[in-house]
Amino acid sequence: MSAPIVVGYTATDAGEDALALGTRLARASGAPLEVVLVLPDESRNAIVPPDAGYVRHLREQAEEWLARAVEKIADAARHRTHLRYAESFAEGLIAAADELGARCIVVGAANGGIRGRHRLGSVASELLHSSDVPVALAPEGSRLLDPATALTRVTTFVGTRPGADVLLEESVSLATAASVPLRLISIETIDLPAGLDTAAIRVAGSEHAEGVLGRAREALPEGLAADAVVARGESIEDAVGAAAWDPGEIAVVGSSRLAQPRRLFLGSTAAKMLHELPVPLLVVPRTRATEGDRR
Repeated sequence: MSAPIVVGYTATDAGEDALALGTRLARASGAPLEVVLVLPDESRNAIVPPDAGYVRHLREQAEEWLARAVEKIADAARHRTHLRYAESFAEGLIAAADELGARCIVVGAANGGIRGRHRLGSVASELLHSSDVPVALAPEGSRLLDPATALTRVTTFVGTRPGADVLLEESVSLATAASVPLRLISIETIDLPAGLDTAAIRVAGSEHAEGVLGRAREALPEGLAADAVVARGESIEDAVGAAAWDPGEIAVVGSSRLAQPRRLFLGSTAAKMLHELPVPLLVVPRTRATEGDRR
């Protein structure tokens, strides 16, 4: 994972959560960290020209915030800071990620969330519907973890829909770069027709999940430590909540089949997972962006 990791930073709890997760990922994988703070682009406001004094003050304040971020990173990872201007924070992050050739964009949860859980804000929601690179979501309170907490495992929710190969490649790449084991999870009863009796659902769901795991394991490279489990529950939320989670691991899920090529779209299954998932989540596009796509 030598491509840089872009952190969407703000001087807020969410920004600190994103910085903490980004630093952990960079430290684990040896990737450089690009800390990006985006300010609103007022230059297009032809009706009320921006006040020069206010613009200067805002820039100075932003530079001070970035300096504080650098102090928190210290020598944990190679890093640079960037101050960008855009019509929206998400737009600025996507432009920076494309320009820097980033592996992923990291953002924090919206204010008011429960510690250890996810709550999507406007920036994360926009990224999850428009980014052409993976987006990592830091749960509330990530900043409060011991800075020495290492990445311990990569857990991937596997399936058979388009994009499963890209999802697996991204997960293997991260696990290999960080020298951590990979865990494959298939959720039982997913994609089953309605109207089946309980016993039939259990049998069909178990067979489906086991089949998904078997195909995924066959695609793994030799020598990679990997475990495969079936998550069972009455619902997606139950299955995710019942699984065992390490404080230092990250979950990986693919984008919805509704997504445009090389773009993200958070599907209903992933959205349900967020309600119970106590670890960071990396959302991966169904297809990879090419160099030509980023121009």
